[in-house]
Amino acid sequence: MTSSVTLPSANSNVTPFTVRISDDSLEQLKALLCITPIASQTYESSLPDADRKFGIRHDWFLKAIKEWRDTFDWRKHEVYMNTFDHFHMNIDDKVGNFHTHFVAMFSKKKDAVPLMLLHGWPGSFLEFLPTLDKLRKRYLADDLPYHLIVPSLPGYAFSSPPPVDNDFGIEDVARVMDLLMLKPGFGDGYMVQGGDVGSKIARVMAVKHDTCKAIHINFCIMEDCPDDISNMDCSATEEEGLQRGREFLRTGSSYAVQHATKPSTIGFVLSSNPVALLAWIGEENLAWTEEDPPVSLILESVSLYWLTQCAATCLWPYRIFYTPGVIGNPHNMAKYKIPASKPFGYSYYPHELYPVPRSWAATTGNLSFFRAHEKGGHFAAVEQTEAFLKDLEEFVQESRGAAGFDDSE
Repeated sequence: MTSSVTLPSANSNVTPFTVRISDDSLEQLKALLCITPIASQTYESSLPDADRKFGIRHDWFLKAIKEWRDTFDWRKHEVYMNTFDHFHMNIDDKVGNFHTHFVAMFSKKKDAVPLMLLHGWPGSFLEFLPTLDKLRKRYLADDLPYHLIVPSLPGYAFSSPPPVDNDFGIEDVARVMDLLMLKPGFGDGYMVQGGDVGSKIARVMAVKHDTCKAIHINFCIMEDCPDDISNMDCSATEEEGLQRGREFLRTGSSYAVQHATKPSTIGFVLSSNPVALLAWIGEENLAWTEEDPPVSLILESVSLYWLTQCAATCLWPYRIFYTPGVIGNPHNMAKYKIPASKPFGYSYYPHELYPVPRSWAATTGNLSFFRAHEKGGHFAAVEQTEAFLKDLEEFVQESRGAAGFDDSE
């Protein structure tokens, strides 16, 4: 593929990339969907009133499998993905070599702000394509205010996995993501947006790398109220969000316990069959959103995981970030408190897994931007794309001076 964009800095380690899954892989997927038996209907999978408290419903699952097998067309989704510019970059790091995939939109403006968008699990670069689509319709390269980098994290989609002969921690992935921004020519500084795992990586980048000048997140999970904050200061909406979070910890976090404590075992299970993967990822796509996403959107995401064979290699964040019983601990660690000199933004979505109050988030950094939304859940960039983009653009504009970016045209 010949890219229509020019990197700010010429780099031989960066090569254009086209998404193209082999015909054999697609045929194998369809064959597995045709021969895999489906679990029998049970009381737990057939509760009245479309109740999903015990997980995926049998009726929904049968319809999703039928659509995946009979009408879902990966090639159509692939064509759309390739309307964006994809790249691979080789990154030599002290823990190994990383062949890292990213989608990019580069500006020709001299004062464009470099901006990295980070996904989590069970997300991918696909989450941010609606945002990029709005930006490419709104701006030309001559007036685009940002250089946008949307990577696949190590072990996800088209990025190579973490090493098998070395441990791979939070500071390692933050360093690799920093290198991904430096090599295209953004050594003077950049900003990061993150949700889910991406929010935690963004925090560490802000703490450990001077080149990360500001971060915006839409996920700020903290299990316990900070010592210097009173729950009496919470609004009714915020208290409702905390109740939602406590319920998530009680009944919705078993997947994270499995990922954190036995990632090898669940990795084998999820890599064995696409039907198993759909059940595991599909449940979270339904449970973590305010409104059920279209089945085709879920199938696109699960297909990406299956076809890139990343169901096992993507689980590494959980043993780092999640210790059963102390889910919010990484946010409370003093060494990962965002430096006061760096702008910090937080967008609150009421149907997030554990939406924490503004006052809580403010204890983890110098909160310079905050907006509470009335709608939206865990996948804000997909569920509420316009609101997500509005927050992002306003945060960048309000923060560029404090972050050291020149305001001159």
